[in-house]
Amino acid sequence: MILGLIPARGGSKGVKRKNLVKVGGMPLIQRTIIAAQNSLMLDKFIVSTDDKEIANFSKSLNVEVPFMRPRELSKDSTPIIDVLNHTLEFYEKDVIRISAIVLLQPTSPMRSSIDIDESIAIFKEKNADTVVSVCEVPHQYTDNSIMKIHNDGKIIQNFPNAPLRRQDKPIFYARNGPAVLVIKNSVIRSGLLYGRNTYPYIMSKSNSIDIDDYEDLNFAEYLLKKCET
Repeated sequence: MILGLIPARGGSKGVKRKNLVKVGGMPLIQRTIIAAQNSLMLDKFIVSTDDKEIANFSKSLNVEVPFMRPRELSKDSTPIIDVLNHTLEFYEKDVIRISAIVLLQPTSPMRSSIDIDESIAIFKEKNADTVVSVCEVPHQYTDNSIMKIHNDGKIIQNFPNAPLRRQDKPIFYARNGPAVLVIKNSVIRSGLLYGRNTYPYIMSKSNSIDIDDYEDLNFAEYLLKKCET
């Protein structure tokens, strides 16, 4: 079984009750739920939360919330690998074999069902350990453009002889949240998110927005309104 997992704890730092904050007229978590519901490649998906309001809202959308996540796994400092292992352990008690988990964080409202399905397709085609969604790093933020200020106030380039033309600069990619992270069962069980055979799923900059603060929320609102016009 390929299981979609939407992790949605009640607490958050940058935006209070972030997963329930409305973006484009609906709670943030609902956009991820809709993407998962429209996926053709997920065998099943669930919400993992410690919060009763989030659990009840998810259930009102016919989403399964099979357990309440323990408080010790719902802190700001809780590694996501612990949440993934907790999910695997829950299903293994019922002898349900999960071959891979697709992590779908609610903070990626522009990610679509197509993004989910194409990531899973790469995972299957490549027999991958992990597939991670990425986006291209703007050229002004790559190693060849980054500078630092020395103690004497002068600017120092990392690469003094770096190419100046944009088209000559190497292309770099960064995780975009990630919006989609497909991980093989055995990789999770080894305590890792990224196995040896990790492949990218490339997304556009606009679809890669990751909600961390109110500025991100405002930008997402702008993008959604632009898509509707």
